[in-house]
Amino acid sequence: MNQSVNIGRRQVMLSSAFAAAGALSPAVLAQAAKSKPLPKYAEWKYIDSLIVHSSNTIETRRGAFGTSVIVPTDILFVRNNVSAPDASIAYDPDAWELTVQGVRNPGKMTVGQLKRLGIETVATVLQCSGNGRGFFAHKASGTQWQVGAAGCVVWSGVPLAALAKAMGGVAAGVQFVTGSGGETIPPGVDRRQVVVERSVPLKAMETALLAWEMNGEPLPLAHGGPLRLVIPGYYGVNNVKYLSRLSFTETETNANIQATGYRIRDIGKKGAPAQPTMWEMNVKSWINHPSGEGPVSPGTVQIHGVAFAGLTPVKGVEVSTDGGKTWRDARFIGPDLGRFAWRQFVLPVQLGAGSHVLVSRATDAAGNVQPAERLENERGYGHNGWRDHAVKVTAA
Repeated sequence: MNQSVNIGRRQVMLSSAFAAAGALSPAVLAQAAKSKPLPKYAEWKYIDSLIVHSSNTIETRRGAFGTSVIVPTDILFVRNNVSAPDASIAYDPDAWELTVQGVRNPGKMTVGQLKRLGIETVATVLQCSGNGRGFFAHKASGTQWQVGAAGCVVWSGVPLAALAKAMGGVAAGVQFVTGSGGETIPPGVDRRQVVVERSVPLKAMETALLAWEMNGEPLPLAHGGPLRLVIPGYYGVNNVKYLSRLSFTETETNANIQATGYRIRDIGKKGAPAQPTMWEMNVKSWINHPSGEGPVSPGTVQIHGVAFAGLTPVKGVEVSTDGGKTWRDARFIGPDLGRFAWRQFVLPVQLGAGSHVLVSRATDAAGNVQPAERLENERGYGHNGWRDHAVKVTAA
């Protein structure tokens, strides 16, 4: 089925449901009024569930996340470091070429040829490194994301290990997998300054995919089609879109986005290769309902949200209705789609009339507990502090 037709039908149904239920609160309507229009490459998305920060940054509204684990493609966030390529690259996705280097038999493969090597499917959390940046007191540079620069999606593609095997195996001395995006570099601009090119440790090859499908449909341009590198458990920047070159390398790339960008550094400091880079995600959770976008009725309220932990399965979630003074264990609901996917949790509570501060705190299988406070850093990366992610609601 044509994607635009399929998604358009869903938008009509959702719009009718919202209108009938009066689901869009005054706060949501006010946000929608301030939101920018969707860019052309993502104009098929459902704008009422989104916050359009810019043509390259689109956030999912907190209240738009459901309880069905997978986030629909038409409300999934978008983050592009540079402008998306021309839509024509997706007209014949099987013809898209990938250059492979650092193997014993280097060369090129089309997406059509990759499809003959094998196929695997994996559910992962896709999250921007700056998700939660909007909570930092120093107003870190970049999009002021709240919680909506994340989503759980299903990818299908060929395992990276299968590609390496088909090309004779990786060369001696290789330590990293380096993916390069196919965005157009403007004439006269130093490629190193703008190219989206990221290196991750070679061990990531064990679970990585070269994906051409997302959520059961061909990978759209807005999310990296025709081909995207998927590194489960790693922050989104490492999941390189429009993948045009894959290199097995002895060292990390010297592209700015790796050498000095996406580094954890003290406020006021410049980025440098020796600083921690944004690879594996940390343990994190937040509440999606109530969303704080409007009042709730006193009485029984079903608090629900999401929890995940990068490379490690999430083991449990606690919820507090008094800002973290006391905690109760929440219950996981829905299917467990594997260690890289998030889990939905729920806890029914009684909320009396008045104001309440709702927070959640996750623990992973390795015993790591979501901290209360954010790690202060220049660019507002890796924020998993539960205190900032609190939801303030009024029962009336």
